[in-house]
Amino acid sequence: MLAERPPAVDGDAAAWDQKEMPFTEHLRELRQRLIVSLATVAVLAVGLFWPSQFVITWLKNEYLGKAIQLHAFSPTDVIFTEFKFSIYGAIVIGLPVLLYQIWMFIVPAFHPRTRRIVYAYTAPSLLLAAAGIAFCHFFIIHRVLTALLGITTAIADETFGIESTMNLILLTFLVFALVFQTPMVMLTLARIGIINVPMLRKNRRYALMGILLVGGFAAPDASPVTMMLIAVPMYALFEAGILIIAVLERSWRRETNAG
Repeated sequence: MLAERPPAVDGDAAAWDQKEMPFTEHLRELRQRLIVSLATVAVLAVGLFWPSQFVITWLKNEYLGKAIQLHAFSPTDVIFTEFKFSIYGAIVIGLPVLLYQIWMFIVPAFHPRTRRIVYAYTAPSLLLAAAGIAFCHFFIIHRVLTALLGITTAIADETFGIESTMNLILLTFLVFALVFQTPMVMLTLARIGIINVPMLRKNRRYALMGILLVGGFAAPDASPVTMMLIAVPMYALFEAGILIIAVLERSWRRETNAG
């Protein structure tokens, strides 16, 4: 990647140059960052594996009640369920590291002064993930499972497998943890010049249509209410991202002019 060299303002900037990284160096860097990301998820997953059995029991009792029993249809169902919980939890907890690795790979030619703001961008990711999980817990999961249970019991006797049932719950939590990263993704794309406030405002209606489509596909019970419960926070996050970018673009322009 080739970038014009701005005036040096500190020691780091003086060391920054405009050498183009060879393709093999890009591959080597990609491999290193993938190793760091996978190692982060693996270490966190190992740490989460033992407590997963207690969390899964709590999730079952919280969302399905003690009257409903989950069944294992093979000797590996429980292990796979605990493994999935560990992986999903590791991805959520490791989001700051994963986002940092992504950022540092796609912006190698950025000025060091610009790169340092990555910490301000990735640190809130864990808080946003927690907000997404909390929103899912209080507004989504109970409603969706109640609707699905009602549909099932109306025409069949329920016999729920632990792997498929827990996968639905855990995957829904993971989706909301990732969806709530929308402002951070928008902020990163704006900082590297791919999007800007006028572009986002001009295409607001298309974003709304896309969000409604995502909400429709993501609603497990196909209920319009559930669809709106998914779509409304997504659109609110989109609008919040526009406001944050509008505020920060002024400081970015001042920084560019000062440089």
